Amino acid sequence: MGSDCDFWAFVSETMEAASFDRIPEDVLIVEDDPIIALDFEDTILGFGVKTVRTAGSVAKALEMIADRKPDFALLDVGLVREKSFAVAERLDALKIPFVFVTGYGASGAFPAAFADKPTLPKPCSTDALHALLKRRPGDGARG
Repeated sequence: MGSDCDFWAFVSETMEAASFDRIPEDVLIVEDDPIIALDFEDTILGFGVKTVRTAGSVAKALEMIADRKPDFALLDVGLVREKSFAVAERLDALKIPFVFVTGYGASGAFPAAFADKPTLPKPCSTDALHALLKRRPGDGARG
């Protein structure tokens, strides 16, 4: 299980430089557990997000991104029989901000390309999720 300590250290380090423009309008959730996906969807809609789409697999997520690019994405790392890194690669190529959400903790093995990406523990606090949605991780963070 991950610790909120790493997350809050990350937020406090970047809070001054972060852009708190607005909540994204369209969020893609890549999560294979329907109950967790519904919980994320309800929470995110409560923040004022207009559209939340959910994919339970890498193939479905890539199809949804091709149909309409989201403004932001939440990626469960460990899906049934696969990892969400292919989705992260596509989002990164399109410069769409995303956050990994994982129950494995920060010690899980991430490809080097994603070592700097924000990660939330599962379960995560509503405040932590809201802060990351407002911050829009990846906006201007890399050149």
